[in-house]
Amino acid sequence: MRGLYAAAKNYIMLFIYISMMMVLNDMRTIDIDAVLAFILVADLGSFTRAAEASGTTQSAISLKLKRLEAHLGRRLVERNPRLVRLSPQGEVFLPRARDLLAAMQRAIAPTDEPIRRLLLGISDHVAGPEFPVLLGRLAAHDPGLAMEVRIDTSRKLVEDFDEGQLEAIVVRRHEQRRDGESLFHDAFGWFAAPTWRHQPGQPVPLVTLSTRCGVRASALRALDTAGIPWRESFVGGGTAAVTAAVTAGLGIAPLARRIAPSGFIDVEQGLGLPPLPLSDVVLYSRVSDPRSTASLKTLAAAFRASIGNRP
Repeated sequence: MRGLYAAAKNYIMLFIYISMMMVLNDMRTIDIDAVLAFILVADLGSFTRAAEASGTTQSAISLKLKRLEAHLGRRLVERNPRLVRLSPQGEVFLPRARDLLAAMQRAIAPTDEPIRRLLLGISDHVAGPEFPVLLGRLAAHDPGLAMEVRIDTSRKLVEDFDEGQLEAIVVRRHEQRRDGESLFHDAFGWFAAPTWRHQPGQPVPLVTLSTRCGVRASALRALDTAGIPWRESFVGGGTAAVTAAVTAGLGIAPLARRIAPSGFIDVEQGLGLPPLPLSDVVLYSRVSDPRSTASLKTLAAAFRASIGNRP
């Protein structure tokens, strides 16, 4: 019996070894850059944004993806002029592609490499509802990168950046500055809860962020220029507090249209309020190491993709 057991054990070990060699051989023939290109296209929903994040061209991304599809013998992405989305086979392959990329990164990472921290600031008016998705994409791009994220007003974050407290910030461009990488333009509106009603003859009740908020300053300047009386009914410490106050019916708030909660109504035309100017959202960075630089490229591409700002 011991002989049979030993023989069976040897056969099992041989089968496992052969299976592993087949898997490893298959992995060696897969272009890991093509796998990364596929993940970026899946996450960003755009060949253009994937090329931007990886520092290459759209045609190079397309070629890598075609080679990966040919190697796997399946179509991973459905392409049409307006939309890029995963095929059913692509949906199945995506988690496996992430696992493969993560395994490769762990295998080649130096064992004594210190944890890399990225000190990042995001303007409260910029973060928006897609911010958790953006953080997820950033973490997926480099699982070994530790992020420290600070949310504040654009003005405060620029001050902290200039003082060296932050390595990179995504903020609204200050009118006095022309540096930084432009990411997209935000359109604004005046938003209220569906049940809110303005009392004729009364100043417009405003819900805003702190007095250091550039959006607040822009909104007040527009009202004063138009000669529309106003009063501040609520000042919040963040957009969550502002949207809560608007939901409670305390007044109206100047908000970027992409971050205004579902259900809020734009009262600009109904109240005859002045249009608010577009705001340029920019990335300032002083990072120089390759990992952080690559992560910021992914973040910038993800921001542009999230608002549908594709050429």
